[in-house]
Amino acid sequence: MDVGVIVPQGWTGEYDGWDARRAWERTVAVARQAERLGFESIWVFDHFHTVPDPSDELTFESFTTLAALAGLTERVRLGHVVICTAFRNPALTAKMIGTLDVISGGRMELGIGAGWKEDEWLAYGYGFPDTKTRLAMLADHLEVITRMLGPGHATYAGAYASVTDAINQPRGLQEPRVPVIVGGNGPNVTWRLAARHADELNLDWLSPDEVRAALPVIRSRCEEIGRDPATLRLSVNIGRDTYGVPGAARVELLAAYRDVGVVRVMGLLQASATSDEALAALAEDARAAGCKLFGG
Repeated sequence: MDVGVIVPQGWTGEYDGWDARRAWERTVAVARQAERLGFESIWVFDHFHTVPDPSDELTFESFTTLAALAGLTERVRLGHVVICTAFRNPALTAKMIGTLDVISGGRMELGIGAGWKEDEWLAYGYGFPDTKTRLAMLADHLEVITRMLGPGHATYAGAYASVTDAINQPRGLQEPRVPVIVGGNGPNVTWRLAARHADELNLDWLSPDEVRAALPVIRSRCEEIGRDPATLRLSVNIGRDTYGVPGAARVELLAAYRDVGVVRVMGLLQASATSDEALAALAEDARAAGCKLFGG
């Protein structure tokens, strides 16, 4: 099982009171340390306001953050966990991802979801459609994005997004395309969309036992459309309250995810904003759990 790190962005308050220059320097330092320690990937959230309540503290934007980190790292894979798709035109998202894949030398992943944080939707002028509508938007956006990342010109007409003979060059360096990760815990809609469009399903904060209970449903979503369930990778974004606590319990947790068939985990260590020891301890625990880290 691979292990990834969500780099500090300020979203969870880890940069409260910091000036932007100092915070960005720390984000870069964490990304580079994660690469040196052998972590497989680095990730960013896609949010505009802090959580749980919006404050005046900084939150770095995700695409520009990844563009910069792509040029400042060499090996780690990079991605969103996950974008709120409605924040951007989906054809533009595909265009940006293709460009980022070239900038990074073929290391990008596109994590995508329906979005949920109402205050930032409203503040930035997106409205806030109900859940059914947001999921319908996600479905149309996935149709557009997967066509844009595929060969040839892209055409699709949906209720919430469309493209007509759209050219997307460069599509990226990876073949057959930049990997698409659908994020979310909804078994009825989100997991069906993942089965139809994604290379990977990312589950949010589910425990190993909850993942195990979900597996038959996830498999059935693939089988409904004739897809081999083994071709849909499974990853978990681990809650920071458990991911960030070093020691035997975290070793046991990582091993349990590995044993249930999860291929990749990631999470935020808030302490990494102020201490190099946080990532170093995670690397030790990951190795003790039998996870795969580069360089040892």
